[in-house]
Amino acid sequence: MDSVTLARWQFGITTVYHFLFVPITIAMSMLVAVLQTMWVKTGKDAYLRLTKFFGKLFLINFALGVVTGIVQEFQFGMNWSEYSRFVGDVFGAPLALEALLAFFLESTFIGLWIFGWDKLPKKIHLLTIYAAAFGTMLSAIFILAANSWMQNPVGTTFNEATGRAEIAGVEGFLEVLANPILWVTFPHVIASAYMVAGGLIAAVAGWHLGKIRKDGEATPGDEKTYRFAVKFGAWVMLAASVATVISGDQQSRAMTEVQPMKMAAAEGLFNTTENAPFSILTIGNREGTEQVFAIEIPGLLSFMSGHETVKGINDLREEFKEDGFRRFDGSQTQLQQEFADQLAANYPDLDPMPNIPIAYWTFRLMMGFGFVGIGLSILTLWLVRKDKLPKPGLPWTVAMFAMPLLPLFGISFGWIFTEMGRQPWVVAGVLPTASGVSPTVSAGTVLFSLITFTLIYGGLAVLEVWLFLKYAKKGLPEVAPVEVQTDPDAPLTFAY
Repeated sequence: MDSVTLARWQFGITTVYHFLFVPITIAMSMLVAVLQTMWVKTGKDAYLRLTKFFGKLFLINFALGVVTGIVQEFQFGMNWSEYSRFVGDVFGAPLALEALLAFFLESTFIGLWIFGWDKLPKKIHLLTIYAAAFGTMLSAIFILAANSWMQNPVGTTFNEATGRAEIAGVEGFLEVLANPILWVTFPHVIASAYMVAGGLIAAVAGWHLGKIRKDGEATPGDEKTYRFAVKFGAWVMLAASVATVISGDQQSRAMTEVQPMKMAAAEGLFNTTENAPFSILTIGNREGTEQVFAIEIPGLLSFMSGHETVKGINDLREEFKEDGFRRFDGSQTQLQQEFADQLAANYPDLDPMPNIPIAYWTFRLMMGFGFVGIGLSILTLWLVRKDKLPKPGLPWTVAMFAMPLLPLFGISFGWIFTEMGRQPWVVAGVLPTASGVSPTVSAGTVLFSLITFTLIYGGLAVLEVWLFLKYAKKGLPEVAPVEVQTDPDAPLTFAY
């Protein structure tokens, strides 16, 4: 394999691995804050026990997420220096804001929350976890702003003298932050994160409920507390599922507007079609130019895309050969327009078609895993209704493990689709992926770092799973009344 392929593999592996922690961090921080709010409002130990129990699981996840996320920035300089050179003036701004504002907010207030249980008044201490939760969402906005610019490069111009993309002043930066792709992607990502975190809370508590029925005994109050957690998590997951479906519909419409090829690839739609059907199963020929067999739902794709007529892969390829990259309505962003001559001169034979099987199947795996997860949340609510205990055994255990993992895998496949469906572009309609790699980094060097990171991340995965399962199995902790220390010289107490 050449350095381009290896660099893409490395970025894909490290990014997907890191993102496994992101949804839990985003949503679990807020859900733990809600549980702590219930304790502050009611004074009931059950809510304090849930706060500290799921707070510990949140912190394990947060720590591993931070460690794996640091590598992401390094890769831009290691393997993608040409990309960094071209987009640095644009891409650097939201990433810098993410580090200076969002991550600083997260890390500072997480520290205050961990060590402030007996140092800060209850309500002030509660505000620290809300501030950290707000920081995680602010971080998501800045990261998604950078990614959305890659999907739809607005607010920027091409400087021929330097050969770089540049933000078009203050107005351009505001346009980057107001990118319509950002504001349909953000609610979709946040809602799907709550699916995962809600499923995780319900699953861990549900497993313990099954164990209580199996053992026939429990610490007083445990059954009622776990039952509340199961219902709380399952209802969060169910509500978030509805929000994910609605926001996903809006995202598919926006995606069709700025990247019509991605939608065509996701559906295996080879020819422009009026009242376009949604493909349940499409088999294309070896060349990826025409349909051989298909099972379809008439008209559904036109509804999803927001257009009666949906452009097909073959027609979009011909359009690209004649006019270059175009959005659905035939327009271009300012950067796409200004860079068009350079693109045509340097890449006369560029094929704008992504890998069709990957785009097609990741789109379906994303939806399939998500919908099965929704079904599990409904089933769980049904099984614990009217103070019933779930029947312990392998089916229940498998269902509880699957409850958070299915939406988590669904999100991961969604991101694979988002990034792979954009190919061959690293910046849609402007910079081909092959032109973004570091020119002096050999395939052997990238392969070495790929193997190294994979082994390290494998070790971290084992550590994460071991820690998570260890503390999840321990169950609810015993808690003592929280008293604020009045001695300013008293040492900090690690509450976990």
